[in-house]
Amino acid sequence: MARIMVYNPSTNRMEVYYRGLSEKMPYANNMTVREFRGNSRSDIIWTDKRLMDSWNILRREYGKPITIGAAFKRIGEGGHSSMSQHYAGMALDMAQTFSSTERDKLRDLAIQLGIFTYVEPKVLTPTWVSANLEEGILLFI
Repeated sequence: MARIMVYNPSTNRMEVYYRGLSEKMPYANNMTVREFRGNSRSDIIWTDKRLMDSWNILRREYGKPITIGAAFKRIGEGGHSSMSQHYAGMALDMAQTFSSTERDKLRDLAIQLGIFTYVEPKVLTPTWVSANLEEGILLFI
């Protein structure tokens, strides 16, 4: 069982949920707690409703399942730069199981939709698609 904290900008409050790893992430369509948590060992994870909204748009527009390799990380777990948005629960690493062509299509779509503040260029993440939301983006859905 994981404790999931989701900041909801509509209410300016942190919401708390308790879910099993195979259950759906709050506000997210087609994403489990296990996918969001990735290889983190933390039983407490956090994110922002705006990231879940961006995910929902990307997943809907892509029209097919998208694998998520990692999203959340705690600082001591490593694997990312010291300023990584994964530590804030605001980044998605996706499509590790996709072909290069499928990853290119997903990366291009994420950029075209403009729902993330940053999408890593292929030269930096050639075997996955990384997309972040950083402070300051507002989605009105």
